[in-house]
Amino acid sequence: MKAIIFDLDGTLIDSAPDIHAASAVVLKAEGLPPLPFEQVRGFIGNGVGVLISRVIAASGVEETPELHARMSRRFYDIYESAVNLTELYPGVPALLERLQKRGFRLGVCTNKPIEATRAVLGHFDLLGRFDMLVGGECLPVKKPDPAPLQHTVRSLGATNILYVGDSEVDAETARAAGLDFALFTPGYRKAPVESLPHVLAFDHYDQLGRYIDKRFGVVEPT
Repeated sequence: MKAIIFDLDGTLIDSAPDIHAASAVVLKAEGLPPLPFEQVRGFIGNGVGVLISRVIAASGVEETPELHARMSRRFYDIYESAVNLTELYPGVPALLERLQKRGFRLGVCTNKPIEATRAVLGHFDLLGRFDMLVGGECLPVKKPDPAPLQHTVRSLGATNILYVGDSEVDAETARAAGLDFALFTPGYRKAPVESLPHVLAFDHYDQLGRYIDKRFGVVEPT
């Protein structure tokens, strides 16, 4: 069984504008000014808890358990349905449709909360494309721990697998799980492309489609 597993934020979707907007609302509630967009964009990838810690630190205030919990709750309340500023990367819907028709098992393994994951995929009418979704709170640990990705693999029942992501977190997760990694370069990566282990670096989903054709030897359905 062949499968493609995707990260979500920075890989299938550009959600940074919604994440930045949610962080601004949370900071305003604490009497703090918003942070620059590019700064918040750089905080994405390790889950909401880490993002909130980074936002607090960048705002120059002391983090306390109470402050972190309060800001996290407010962020979750906004973020679970924040889809209006999020966009799909070009070529994503067409590739997912083609892979599904060809018999690939498809999964998402993300540090994004599972309800926010379902909301944004539903917004773009993509929920039906995926056989398995694993969100940030589905297991006791998050990526780059390999457990969420390994759980996704087991749930899909696949043995021939490619993991697709955009960041250092995704590259490390794939390495730890022993999976080949395809790097989407327009995402939220901060490190140089050459510093991350990958079998493919691509900037458009047409390129990923051609690589999958070559790697899996897939024949168009008749």
